[in-house]
Amino acid sequence: MYKALNYWVFGGFDGQKTPYEFIDWAAAKKLDGIELTVGDALSIDISEEECKKIAAYAKEKGIGLRTLATGAGWNCAIGAEDAAERTAAIDFVKKYLQIAAWIGAESVLVVPGATRVAWDPSRPVISYKKVWENATASIRELIPVAEKLKVNIALENVWNRFLISPMEWKLFLDQFKSDYVGIYFDAGNACLNCRPQDFPEILEKYIKAVHLKNFEETDCGGGLHNFGDDLFKGEVDFKALFAELDKIGYTGPFTVEMIPFCRIPDLVLPDQELADKMAAQIAML
Repeated sequence: MYKALNYWVFGGFDGQKTPYEFIDWAAAKKLDGIELTVGDALSIDISEEECKKIAAYAKEKGIGLRTLATGAGWNCAIGAEDAAERTAAIDFVKKYLQIAAWIGAESVLVVPGATRVAWDPSRPVISYKKVWENATASIRELIPVAEKLKVNIALENVWNRFLISPMEWKLFLDQFKSDYVGIYFDAGNACLNCRPQDFPEILEKYIKAVHLKNFEETDCGGGLHNFGDDLFKGEVDFKALFAELDKIGYTGPFTVEMIPFCRIPDLVLPDQELADKMAAQIAML
C-alpha cells in the first residue's frame, strides 16, 4: 500500500506550512507520500520551476506526490448553472491539471458539482439533471487537456446530493469513454448512503485514488459531526474494503484526509498532534 496524508490536517486551510515542511515531516514519519492541496499549500499560479523544485525535493526525501486535492470546487464549480462560474471553474481545472503534470502527480481531485451545498446557504440550489448536464459538458471540455498531460480527472464522491451510489457513478463515468476520467473514491464519504466496499466491484478501473477517513452513525444515520478524529472509529470496514480493492487489482494511493467535523464549532487546523496520530494509524493498515 502506498500510504499518504492530505495536507490540510498538517498545514491548515490557509497554507500555514510549506510543501517542504510537509515533505520533511512525512519523511520523518516514514510515509510513502503526501497530498498537496492547490489553493493553500500550492498557489493556482505556481510556476513550473517551483513545481519541479518541490518534486525534486520530494524525490530526494523518498516522498511521493501521486495526487493533488483542492477545495475550490465548492465555490467555483464545473457543474454550476452560472455560465461565468462554470468557465472560471474549467479554467481553474486546466491550470490544476498542468500543476499536476509539472509536479508529477497522476490524479487531481475535482468536485463534480452539487445540487445543494448544505453548509453554505449562499450557494444556489440546482436540479440534479442540470448538474449532470453542466458537469458533463465541462468534463468533455477538460478531457483533451487531461489526456494530453496524462493526468486523471478524479471526481470525488462528496456530500453534494449528486452521484450518490456506485451505479450512478458508473453511468456517469461510462459516457466519457476516457481512461483519464474516474472517481477519487472517499470511503468515509460513502458511509451515509452506501457500504464503501460495494464501490470497487462496480467501478473497477474508474477508481483512480482512495481517501481514507471514518464515519460514525448515530440513530442509523449520522451527519457532518460524525466525521471523527480517529481513523479506526466508525463504520468503514477496512478489511472488507481492501479485499474488494485487491480483487480489482487496485494499485493507486491510499491517502488519509482528516478533517474532524466532530469538533465543530471548535474545529481548528492545522493540528500537529492529529497529524502525528494519523501517521501512526496509517502505519497500522
